[in-house]
Amino acid sequence: MTASSTRAGSPHRPVYRTPSQEEMEDIASRILYEDNHVLVLNKRPGEIVQGDKTGDEPLAEKLKAFIALRDGKPGQVFMGVPHRLDRPVSGAVILAKTSKALERLSRTFREGGAGKIYWALTEKSPCPQEGEIHSWLTRNEKQNKSYSSPVPCPGAKEALLRYRLLRPTKSYFLVEIELLTGRHHQIRCQLASIGCPIKGDLKYGARRSNPDGSISLHARQITFIHPTRKEPVTVTAPTPMEDM
Repeated sequence: MTASSTRAGSPHRPVYRTPSQEEMEDIASRILYEDNHVLVLNKRPGEIVQGDKTGDEPLAEKLKAFIALRDGKPGQVFMGVPHRLDRPVSGAVILAKTSKALERLSRTFREGGAGKIYWALTEKSPCPQEGEIHSWLTRNEKQNKSYSSPVPCPGAKEALLRYRLLRPTKSYFLVEIELLTGRHHQIRCQLASIGCPIKGDLKYGARRSNPDGSISLHARQITFIHPTRKEPVTVTAPTPMEDM
């Protein structure tokens, strides 16, 4: 679905690929919160939030087409991306339906004003079962991977999260993470640094991949200040992973 083209003779009218009824129902079933300014969707593993070099259809474009058809909008639908989730990760992702909301939400995320809770299945139980991981992360652009150091080093960014073991599952361990800084692959890298790689995350030391290419990391809950009402909003995303 591409939204950048226009009809001949109508330079201001975008052309969206018309979603099927099944696609419309699927998206509608995954909307966790929506008003005139904000939409929170329960992202599936494998979906990309914003366009990248793969050329695959991003959620932002799918949602533009969804809203154009659902609401009968003949003009351009706005859908901004104030934050992202990695492609193999599932869970709550916020999109902005107005430029004002995008500006304010982007600032909230940039300044660390959003509360983010994740659930992960790890291959080992963390020891201790509850605590903090405080380290410095260096990003390798070529490998698309981050490396953790216990001490500051050139080019590294400070990273902090809190975690606690919720319960063991049949073969893994369900861990809840409160993300206190937003670094590249932070949860994946920091959990691996304490010997607890996330199920399916081969990049960070998991024993085997998940059949669908996902990793067992889920953005469980997000809290943000509404861009116009200035009130806190908390949204919880059901998990797609049976073991959770």
